[in-house]
Amino acid sequence: MLVDGAAITAWAVVLLVMARWVAQLALERLNQRHVRAHAEAVPEAFRDTVDAGTYRKSVAYTLAGSRFHLVEATWQAAVLLGVLFSGLLPWGYAKAAAWSGSSEWGMAAFILAVGLLLATVNLPLDWHHQFRLEERFGFNTTTPKLWWLDRLKGLLLSVGLGLPLLWLVLKLVGWTGRWWWLWAWAAVLAFQLLMAVLAPVLILPLFNKFTPLPEGPLRQRLLQLAERTRFRARSIQVMDGSKRSRHSNAFFTGFGRFRKIVLFDTLLQQLAEPELEAVLAHEIGHYKKKHIPKMLGFSAVASLAAFFAIATLAQQEWFYRAFGFEPGHIAPALLLFGLTAGLVTFWFSPVAHYWSRRHEYQADAFAAATMGEAAALIRALRKLSEKNLSNLTPHPLYSGFYYSHPTLLEREQALQPAS
Repeated sequence: MLVDGAAITAWAVVLLVMARWVAQLALERLNQRHVRAHAEAVPEAFRDTVDAGTYRKSVAYTLAGSRFHLVEATWQAAVLLGVLFSGLLPWGYAKAAAWSGSSEWGMAAFILAVGLLLATVNLPLDWHHQFRLEERFGFNTTTPKLWWLDRLKGLLLSVGLGLPLLWLVLKLVGWTGRWWWLWAWAAVLAFQLLMAVLAPVLILPLFNKFTPLPEGPLRQRLLQLAERTRFRARSIQVMDGSKRSRHSNAFFTGFGRFRKIVLFDTLLQQLAEPELEAVLAHEIGHYKKKHIPKMLGFSAVASLAAFFAIATLAQQEWFYRAFGFEPGHIAPALLLFGLTAGLVTFWFSPVAHYWSRRHEYQADAFAAATMGEAAALIRALRKLSEKNLSNLTPHPLYSGFYYSHPTLLEREQALQPAS
């Protein structure tokens, strides 16, 4: 029975890996054909928005990115199958257990080491994306030195923050018995909330420079918007996003008295003052519509379900043996669940993105109501789409799986009644 259960589990995981890979390839091919079918001329809906040269460049950027994603998906599927079924994980676990005596610190280090190993094997693809694909289309502004420095900082943060958290989760198994998963979930949730407060102050400045928005008409305009919408922010800051990329963004971060509005310096270069106000009104709309607490609540429920699933699987011998482990310690179950969960959650992406797009529509509507018209937001969306060479004609099924935001045309159509 154990052998059969283990074999069935192993084959099920192989099929899930292959099914996701086939779906990813099919979606990319489907989207490529759809984009090429509209590549001859600027679609009628965008002829007043995008010139022919920019549209051709956006098509080329979309297709180049799609080809890269095909390679990336194939590589990641091969690596995952190799890691799960090559015997590397049981071998590494045995070495770690022998070295540490199966202590919580040793097991935490083992789990973290596997995660870092997987990140390392993806470095060549990450490098190619930044210094070949993004460079080719004029988006890359980072240097090899800064790129490597970012990854070194990420490594140190992963060790400094991830290792103690993993140790605590493993320790809670011994401290709290059968209900360990509930305590572990509470600990992880508390850690995430703490990071949401501390990250803007302690972590983000490690990667980017934040400076107050200079005094002037724009600052006054944005502060009046914040006052008009009763959105309290400690400051409006500009982030030097241009030292890595020409892509742009705006967001607010922090909670309560630590909340601050952040604008990419590239955004300031690309948009006029009314358009920047509309973009910020959209971001405030997310806050006023309580989208962030809703997303945090959904994340909390999902992570609770994940910990319950881990606790259940950790009691099944076939789950361990399917991947070459001996039943016993919780660490392999945590690791294996982390490696395989994405094989299932991938199929729920359209549901999550549908919910996210609803939030975007609501934030757009809030911005239009706050501004008294939708024209400024529409102009901002058009400019950002042009500057970022966004795909203007994605296949609906592709956007359902991969787009957390509605397409430009969908957003404009939703905003038309308010324009």
